[in-house]
Amino acid sequence: MVQSPIPQHAPHSYICPLCALARGKPLSDGISHTSDIIYSNREAIAAISAYQWTNNPGNVIVFPVAHCENLYSIPTDAALAVHAIAQAIALAMKAAWACDGISTRQHNEPAGNQDVWHYHLHVTPRFAGDDFYATLATGKYLMDEAERADYARQLRDHLGSSSPAA
Repeated sequence: MVQSPIPQHAPHSYICPLCALARGKPLSDGISHTSDIIYSNREAIAAISAYQWTNNPGNVIVFPVAHCENLYSIPTDAALAVHAIAQAIALAMKAAWACDGISTRQHNEPAGNQDVWHYHLHVTPRFAGDDFYATLATGKYLMDEAERADYARQLRDHLGSSSPAA
């Protein structure tokens, strides 16, 4: 079987905001902050996303510490770490916010709506009648740092025994 080259879309001069956050030195654009981090280990990090949806605040992104652009290039061990943390975050969301469900989403390439060139998985609390998919295009907003820190604290308080093994 012939392997196709792994598509890469980040511009040559791309400075990765998730790599910066993983190093503890978020970019100076003020969008991400270390207070957004809920959980981290040597392989992956979970953080409240700077961008939220009106009816579903608390959206978390989980991403590998090591840079990889997309699903095509994430090493298997990093993917396992991301999903173990996503599961723990989903359980913490259920405990913290009594949400009715959880959605996970992950985007690849421009046509797949990827806009940050570092693999990340969205874990989003869902509520009956929240109209989530209808509001994806119009309900997105930048949550302020203090509110994100509070959401991160709430999830950290509920991780407890559902924390993944380091």
